[in-house]
Amino acid sequence: MNTRTLEDIERLERIEEILLELRALAEDEAIIVVEGKKDMDSLRHLGISGEIKLASQQPLLEFTEVLSKSGKKIVLLTDWDKKGGIMAHKIIQHLLFYGIMPNTDIRSRIGSLVKKRIKDIESLNNYVKKLRYEIHGTIGF
Repeated sequence: MNTRTLEDIERLERIEEILLELRALAEDEAIIVVEGKKDMDSLRHLGISGEIKLASQQPLLEFTEVLSKSGKKIVLLTDWDKKGGIMAHKIIQHLLFYGIMPNTDIRSRIGSLVKKRIKDIESLNNYVKKLRYEIHGTIGF
C-alpha cells in the first residue's frame, strides 16, 4: 500500500467521522446552514437528514433573525471558496448580534481535509463516493 493510499484512507476515515458527528447534530435538531440547493442535495445523499436551511434564499439579516428565533443549535456549512467565507463571516456577525455563536468547527475540519481537492459542499458527496470506491471498491457508508 503506498503513502497516497494511506493518506486517502485516513482522510476518508476522518471525513466519515465528521459526517457521523454532523448526522448526530442533525438528529438532535440542529439547523444546518448551506448556501444552495445542490449543497443540501449533497448532504442528503451523504445521509444527513434533519433541517437544512439555504442561506441564499433570502436576505441574510432576515435569514439570521429566523435562525435566532428557532432556539436551535446552528451548524454553519458554507463553501470553502471566497464567497462562502464571506457569507460565513456575515452570518456569524449577524448571529452574534443575537448572542448566538454557530458551530463553524465542522466546516473548518472538513475544509482542511478536502482543500485543494474540492471547494464546495455540493462536491462533497461525489468526493466521498470517489474515495470510498478507490479504497473499498464500494460507494456505501
